[in-house]
Amino acid sequence: MARKTTLRGGRVGSVHPLVALLWLAPALALILGVVLYPAIKLFDASRSEFSITGLRKGDAGWDNYANVLDHPSLGTVLLNTLIWVVAVVAVTIVLSLGLAQFLVKQFPGRRYVRWAVIVPWAASLIITSQLFVLLYDYNYGIINHLLLNLGVISTPVDFLGDDSWTMFSMVVVGVFVSLPFTIFVFIAGLNAIPDDVLEAATVDGASPWQRYRSIVLPLLRPALMIATVLNVIYVFNSFPIIYTLNDRNPGYLHDTTITFMYKLAFKSQEKDVGMSAAAGIFNVLLILAIVLIYLKIINWREETSR
Repeated sequence: MARKTTLRGGRVGSVHPLVALLWLAPALALILGVVLYPAIKLFDASRSEFSITGLRKGDAGWDNYANVLDHPSLGTVLLNTLIWVVAVVAVTIVLSLGLAQFLVKQFPGRRYVRWAVIVPWAASLIITSQLFVLLYDYNYGIINHLLLNLGVISTPVDFLGDDSWTMFSMVVVGVFVSLPFTIFVFIAGLNAIPDDVLEAATVDGASPWQRYRSIVLPLLRPALMIATVLNVIYVFNSFPIIYTLNDRNPGYLHDTTITFMYKLAFKSQEKDVGMSAAAGIFNVLLILAIVLIYLKIINWREETSR
């Protein structure tokens, strides 16, 4: 029987707990400083009363949470958040699947097209959003100018001022900035699919749609899950797009929970930091609930398909 070689910390392959802690210390410090400490301070602020200038006046108990739940605009904000997240993520996933299928093929200039696709993701969200503010402009925006010249519309559209167009206009920008990351996730997933599996299906007489539905999509499930979860978190917390495009509109008619939280503290009649912090706690719990529900649905589908 072969002897087990041991070191001072134990068997070969094992690591002494103190050594492991030393290696993990930078990551733990980062988590403590960037996640746990702000979360603790946020919870503390949510149970505090602040003056209009932001100075802490004392303990508020759970009153801030009750005030947020009783806010007259909360229902509108939650509905806006649902429409915003579902619309942006759904359209992004569908468009990305098609574009990734195209970009994974060989064609002249493919490298440069891929480089161009990633630009909206690499650019600042504030800059991109402000660019769309100019494109949507009622008087001088190129979108209105183009639609008028094509005869699609007879009068300019106030994309960011007309309530019937504001959410649609924000969703377009949300999809535009979400596409690059999602496309490249799907490209990676498509490149991981073995060619011989598709070739065997072709030999068996499967049509392109049958191959895509029965082989490509099931094998893309891990990429789909990653893209959906990350996009939900990313879109849910997308403050710059909503704030930049919706800044001209008073009240909370087109706000989501992330801008609702900001306005409670700085741009509303309340100017209440405690209420804003309580809304932030609700915001975190809501996104966690959405992600957990999605993961539960995915696991349930995988179990039922076995």
